[in-house]
Parts: sequence; C-alpha cells; structure tokens
Amino acid sequence: MSTAEPPAEPPVQPTAQPTAQPTAPHPAQQPTGLIAALDIGGTKIAGALVDQHGTLLHRVQRPTFAHDPGEAVMLTVHRVLGELAEHPRWSEVRAVGIGCAGPVDITRGTVSPVNIAGWRDYPLVARVAADPAVLGLAKEAGPAPEQGVPVRLAGDGVAMAAGEHWCGAARDSSDALCLVVSTGVGAGLVLDGSVRPGPSGNAGHLGHLSVDLNGEACPCGSRGCVEVLASGTAIARHALRSGWRPAARDAATDAAAVAESARQGDPLALAAYERAGQALAAGIAATATLLDLRLAVIGGGVAGAGDLLLAPLRRHLDTYAALSFVRPFEVRLTELGPNAGLIGAAALTRVRV
Repeated sequence: MSTAEPPAEPPVQPTAQPTAQPTAPHPAQQPTGLIAALDIGGTKIAGALVDQHGTLLHRVQRPTFAHDPGEAVMLTVHRVLGELAEHPRWSEVRAVGIGCAGPVDITRGTVSPVNIAGWRDYPLVARVAADPAVLGLAKEAGPAPEQGVPVRLAGDGVAMAAGEHWCGAARDSSDALCLVVSTGVGAGLVLDGSVRPGPSGNAGHLGHLSVDLNGEACPCGSRGCVEVLASGTAIARHALRSGWRPAARDAATDAAAVAESARQGDPLALAAYERAGQALAAGIAATATLLDLRLAVIGGGVAGAGDLLLAPLRRHLDTYAALSFVRPFEVRLTELGPNAGLIGAAALTRVRV
C-alpha cells in the first residue's frame, strides 16, 4: 500500500493475484462514476447503483429460487442487471461488484454456494461480465473499451465486512469480524485496517466452523456447523421440530415468524433463538481467540430479531470468550442494514493491485 497517499476507504483485495495486498490507486487514478453492486444469497438477489461515497442511489430485488437449475438462477441475475440498466444513470457505471453466498473462488471468478444447489464452480464473474447491460458499458469505460468493465467478486460476508468498514459500524475499528446471519451464516474479517478475504476469498467463513462435534449434518459435508444451528433456516427448522407453530394457521413458518412468537413469550420460539445465539457465540469466540479480535458486527435478515438473538449471544460470549485478551468483547448491529452487502460489493471495486 502506498504510504504517501493512504486511501480514505478500506482496501479490499480484488480477484486477481490473491496473495498480494491491496494497493490504493494514485490520486489521479481514483475511481469515478457509479458502481453496480450485486448481493446474491439463497433468498434474494439484489442489485444497486452506488456512488463513490457509499451512497445507495437505486435498488432492485428479486427472489432467489435456490433449488432451480443454475441457469435459471443466472437468469434472475440478468434480470436484476437489466432493471438497473433502465436507470438513467446506468451509463455512469464504471465497475461491478458482487457479494455472493459462498464458498467462492476469487482467482477463478467462480462460486459454489452451499444454499444454491445449481451453482457448483459456476463462472459467475464471466457470466456477469458478458451480460448485455454490462457489455454495453464498455464504450463508456475509458480509452480501452475492449477490456470491458471490471467485475470484482467476494463472499457475502467479506462484502459485508467491506461495507461496514467503509461507512458502517466498523468504520472506526482496524480489526473486526462482520457476520451475515440470514439463509446461511457468512462472515468476513477486517485486520490491521484492511478487509482480508484470503487467497481463495473465503477467509473468516465462520458459518462452517463446527461448534457441535457430533451435531447435525451440514450441507457443506461437515457436522455441527454454526450455519446449521444459527441461520434463519436453522432457527425455523429447530422451532418446528420442537413443536412450535405460528398462532395463525396460514402464517409463515420462517425465522421472522419464530421471532414474532418469541416476542409474545412462546418458550419454543425463545429456545430456538437461544440455541442460535449460543452457536454464534461459540463461533465468534473461537475466531476472536484465534485472531485477537474484540469487535463483531452482526447483519443479515436474522439480525432484525434484535435482542432475541443478541441477548443470548452476548450472554454466551461471556462464557466462551474467556481469555483476557478478548475481553471485553463488543457486539454491534449493522449500521447499513439490508444494504450492507450491496454497499460492500461496491467497496470491493475501490482499490486495485
């Protein structure tokens, strides 16, 4: 990184040469224009136009049908990009950032999300770069349109970490663990002032740490992962298995419905969130102990449950984060809310190596 002119935004390692550290652009090369951002998960595919200050200018969203064939899921991505391209400022886009459920491979530009069955080693970066709306931007991109518009990929947790460090709840911290608790559980790391995705782009993938050695089988192939205990899917599944049912016969049976019952004092719903908070605490404490961290930022749809999740999480952290160098440990809610992944995806394009 240049010592003469440090960047105002948190550096994020791009897809090429994953062993190199991010280097800030020279002031004359600071990116201009808008960024097209994609946030791809097992429940929704969102897109946005984001400016160079992290302000979200326009947002669209479509549901993910995660059990559809891979090309059907990609068609939804194309539709989201097409809707963004209808915005009058689309021609100002100079880069595309993608945060996707993982695992990802930033060297090859491929993704294999645990919760999107049709994508295994799927060439997402190449497919986005070849999207007609993205291809149409090349003539606006500068003196070398044949090179196309740069497309940067990271896991959704890494993207969230980039966003929260750029202009969210971790902006005042040089070290943090940032978690996305949603259909799955993703995470990303901020270390020594920079987002650190690791060589493959999966560093900090806390959702697939095993915290129950003889626990339930996880779709990733392991057992007792944080994700099979603490994701929104896991919360709803555990509550239903325990005998919980929503008050209204035709009501949803997802994690939000479990949270509503928990707020009304339903013991089975409360127990499902207690279990999730304990699993998250175990995973966070292990990561904090390994990396000498004292801050975690929690985002994703399940974080909307607030203290139903955070109260047991913090209580169990008092047990699991036992060593003096990780105490006191602070847990913050996302400041960017449901847009953390989109703003983070935009942050991925801010630096180059």
